[in-house]
Amino acid sequence: MKQKKTRILFVCLGNICRSPAAEGVMKRLVEREGVQEEFVIDSAGIIGYHQGELPDPRMRSHAARRGYLLIHRSRPVTSNDFLEFDWIIGMDDRNLDDLHRLAPTLEAEAKICRMTDFCRHHPEADHVPDPYYGGAAGFDLVLDLLEDGCQGLLDRLTRTGPDRG
Repeated sequence: MKQKKTRILFVCLGNICRSPAAEGVMKRLVEREGVQEEFVIDSAGIIGYHQGELPDPRMRSHAARRGYLLIHRSRPVTSNDFLEFDWIIGMDDRNLDDLHRLAPTLEAEAKICRMTDFCRHHPEADHVPDPYYGGAAGFDLVLDLLEDGCQGLLDRLTRTGPDRG
């Protein structure tokens, strides 16, 4: 019997910094754990302004220094995403508000979570800040938070499965 894959969608504003980095971090973690066949991992943005673009070059550079290859092409969130994914994970309050507004049903809304809810080593973090208009330290902070949050999410999912139980 084939096991249903856990489907995770990471979401930020433009899908060129935080969410593609989260996708890259999570893909690397599941590969390292040997469970990549159990997951489908993707990312999207609230807006489609950067549709088709690679992640921001600064994010790709900082991620590459940590061994992450970010090759995702930006795309906007669609209503179909709420049907296709088990987990829809936003980076900040604005993303969460927009996702709740876009969710077609209460069942779809129940799939929405905050990335930092899975952080264990950064309990003070209540969001993953957008590094786009900042300096190098912002990109490193984002990666620190995403590594922590993605590991926490993976630990939770491999412990309890896709049903959040």
